[in-house]
Amino acid sequence: MMHRENVDLGLIQKQELFSHLAQSQIEFVMSHTGILKLPKNARLFSPGERASCFYMLISGDIRVFKKRDDGSDEEMAHFTSGDTIGDFDFARGASYDACADAAKDCHLITFPGQGFTMDSLSAKEPGTVCIILLNAIVMMTGRIKATNRLLLDNLSWVQDLHRRAYEDAGTGLWKQTLITDEIKDALSDPAALIMVKPDRFKILVDSRGHHAGDEAMIKIALILKNMTRMIGHSWALRLKSNEVALIINDCNADQAAEIAKHIASEIKDIEPSPAITVDKADGSSEDFPPFYFSAVISWCIWPIDGSDWDSLFQSNYTTLLDTWKAQGDSIVHYKNNESKG
Repeated sequence: MMHRENVDLGLIQKQELFSHLAQSQIEFVMSHTGILKLPKNARLFSPGERASCFYMLISGDIRVFKKRDDGSDEEMAHFTSGDTIGDFDFARGASYDACADAAKDCHLITFPGQGFTMDSLSAKEPGTVCIILLNAIVMMTGRIKATNRLLLDNLSWVQDLHRRAYEDAGTGLWKQTLITDEIKDALSDPAALIMVKPDRFKILVDSRGHHAGDEAMIKIALILKNMTRMIGHSWALRLKSNEVALIINDCNADQAAEIAKHIASEIKDIEPSPAITVDKADGSSEDFPPFYFSAVISWCIWPIDGSDWDSLFQSNYTTLLDTWKAQGDSIVHYKNNESKG
């Protein structure tokens, strides 16, 4: 329910959008605002709605959140009495990208109030509306500059945060999400995609413990990281538990084949885990021979072996798994039907 009474003059005057307005212009603004009473759990706005007004919270709490894929809420902001909600979206004429609900019963000032638009206000008081719009431009510019200044002042921190967001803690390799978020846009034709899956990894972990598997992954990761340092213009990634990959820009098929052979050789050169005897709970023991490392490697070239990166990535991964299950210790070049011709 919307009313236009009991509008808080102080709350109006402190808004950036209404700075530099004369008293008569402030009175015009106040006469074209409204009071919105919002009961607990009611929706203030939803994603996709155009921000045709903004809100000043007199009392109550408003929470702004987004819906995750699993249906849970990810809270973005929480507003309390005296806060302003949506002024930046209103100034930009943008649409909301989140939900806003009343966490408790709320009273809000809204501008423009119900029944008014900026066009209708402009027809009445063009000078006042021009000042408000100019303030909107100044506000947006100021906030953008402040954000840029914050980023520049904390550049090393921002870079470290970016690295941490995409770095696999166990190996120091990039996470697979980096492919979706950034690498796809940085591919340079031709680009090699080399995937690696160690053989008999379950035997290593079952016989010698998870720490042995972790140590092996660190050694394999080091091989890939050394390759990226040597080659440049490349990324070493951890895909899933014991699967890793190398993406190399400006890399043709002959080069990719040689790099795949080098990786396979380096993995075989990893020092074997020594033979051990494991005592069982029933009092017996089991002997395990030395564990020698090897891997399956599947590689392809974008866009020669497939112009659609996502499809090529999945097909190469499927080839990796199929080869690993069938024989192990091998290198295979994935080609789609078009490239085979």
